[in-house]
Amino acid sequence: MSGVQVKMTINGEEVVRDVEPRMLLVHFLRDELDMTGTHWGCDTSNCGTCVVQMDGEPVKSCTVLTAMASGHDILTVEGLEKDGELDPVQQGFMEEHGLQCGFCTPGMMLTARALLDSNPNPTDDEIREAISGQICRCTGYVNIVRAVRWAAEHQPAPLEEVRS
Repeated sequence: MSGVQVKMTINGEEVVRDVEPRMLLVHFLRDELDMTGTHWGCDTSNCGTCVVQMDGEPVKSCTVLTAMASGHDILTVEGLEKDGELDPVQQGFMEEHGLQCGFCTPGMMLTARALLDSNPNPTDDEIREAISGQICRCTGYVNIVRAVRWAAEHQPAPLEEVRS
């Protein structure tokens, strides 16, 4: 089977590669780009451990063909940290013990970042709803909700608030 060329931006860097047409995005990230922060879990799209952002929206990378991601902006957990500083979501997971084994954590963080980008001050119920497509087998989600709440309280003010 012949390959297909894909071109996308991953964590701010343009990536161009030839890939097998049926390659899933999770495998492209992990196996071709060695970006192992994106975890591969259930292989059925139920667990959500493989979540990345595509154009700012959380997607389960085990359900997206790499060819379908061509032309899009992809954000992985490796891209959350900027200039040596953790994203407030990452810091919140540390501060509030929102990770246990860490397997679901990258996907949870990317879902939380997308939530806070669209809703900077979500309620606990809105946080729970946002992460409802992801399974954490280690916790009752209490610390994950606290971690996202911490991030909401410690993220920089939106530009429009800074200007006023």
